[in-house]
Amino acid sequence: MARTRLLLSLRWGDMDAYRHVNNVELLRLLEEARVRAFGIAAPDGSAPMLATGMVVAKHTVEYLRPLDYRLAPIAVDLWVGRVGGASFEVDYEVVEPDEASAVYVKASTVCVAYDFDAARPRRLGEDERARLAGLAG
Repeated sequence: MARTRLLLSLRWGDMDAYRHVNNVELLRLLEEARVRAFGIAAPDGSAPMLATGMVVAKHTVEYLRPLDYRLAPIAVDLWVGRVGGASFEVDYEVVEPDEASAVYVKASTVCVAYDFDAARPRRLGEDERARLAGLAG
């Protein structure tokens, strides 16, 4: 499984009244990981993964245990699942960085390649498919 691991810091505002990271803020952590991996540049630092962008079509989230707020970063592992004609799935696990303990969240996001100038979905190009295949699980 070709996973990309990102270490992300929690913010004070991510915490709810129970000192846990709020469920909505956990989705924001997934967004941050996804944007870093696909929207700004590829994990190897090269050009953006997709030529003209993407939009989110669906999230599936399984909250396995509460994540308490702390100063130490949390790890988000992500990889590409299914790749279709115009869409692909990003799978995630929010875990402790030590790799030996807690899994807090398992999730997936269906992303659709999107042409913002034409305001419609578009087919994935061969170069995009090749880059996505490099992160496939």
